[in-house]
This record gives sequence, C-alpha cells and structure tokens, in this order.
Amino acid sequence: MTKQSAGILMYRGSPPALELLLVHPGGPLWENKDDGAWSIPKGEYEAGEDPLAVAIREFTEELGTRPINGPTKFRNLGEIVQPGGKRVTAFAVEGAFDPSKLASNQFELEWPPKSGRRQSFPEVDRAQWFAPDQARTKILPGQAPFIDRLLERLG
Repeated sequence: MTKQSAGILMYRGSPPALELLLVHPGGPLWENKDDGAWSIPKGEYEAGEDPLAVAIREFTEELGTRPINGPTKFRNLGEIVQPGGKRVTAFAVEGAFDPSKLASNQFELEWPPKSGRRQSFPEVDRAQWFAPDQARTKILPGQAPFIDRLLERLG
C-alpha cells in the first residue's frame, strides 16, 4: 500500500522578498546532509484522515507550535509522488515561525546499528527560512514542485 503524507509549506513576505520555511530531519542518518535533504514539515496519515488536519498536527509536532492561531486560508498545493513512491499533499499558509523556538518531538533509533543501544533524536533538528531559489537547492528534489506551485499561486 502506498504511503501518504501531508504537510505545510509556510511562507512569509511576497515576491521578490518571499521566504519559505523548511525543516531538516534529525538523527544520525541526516546530520551531515544539507542540499537536497530539507523538507516541508509533514507526516504520514491513514485512509479516511483529513490531509489538512494531519498537516497541521505534523507541523505542530515537528516544530512545537501550531502553524496558525485562529481562522486563516490554507492554499492547497496538490499532491506529488516522491521518487520512492510516497504521495505527499501540501498546503501553503502565510506565517511567522521563529526557528529559534523549534521544539520538535523525538523518535528512538538503535544507534549505532546492531549495538543494542537505543537513542532518542529530534524528528527535526533545524528549521530555517530560505528564498525560493535557495529553497529549491535545499529541499528534497521530489518536493520542489510545491515551491513552483506556491510561486504560481502568489503571482
């Protein structure tokens, strides 16, 4: 069965001063990777779950704060299929997250492999605002179409 994820591409400003918020995955497998390793905050969901509700939940878990307070308009950026087959649905929202306030949830992993020791790592170890051109370099290549779709919708 194909895995599905939903996430949020937060932005601030407007072209030509537009910035996009991306997150860097935590854990030892990602610590030395940069270009092509960043992502929108996202997480998997099951059939029957509302993708927007999942995207808001995952943003909150990965960054430690809700993406919005009160009613706001989310822009549906549609779905992409990443090279590994995972389907990702994204929503864009204007926001003002402060990366210094990052408070990610944790996950456990046996590390080093086959050591029998379990260690805890943050799901997200960094969050940062990027200009669209730099964001295209940083983001996982399969998620880059979300940047183009947002720019198209913002005009």
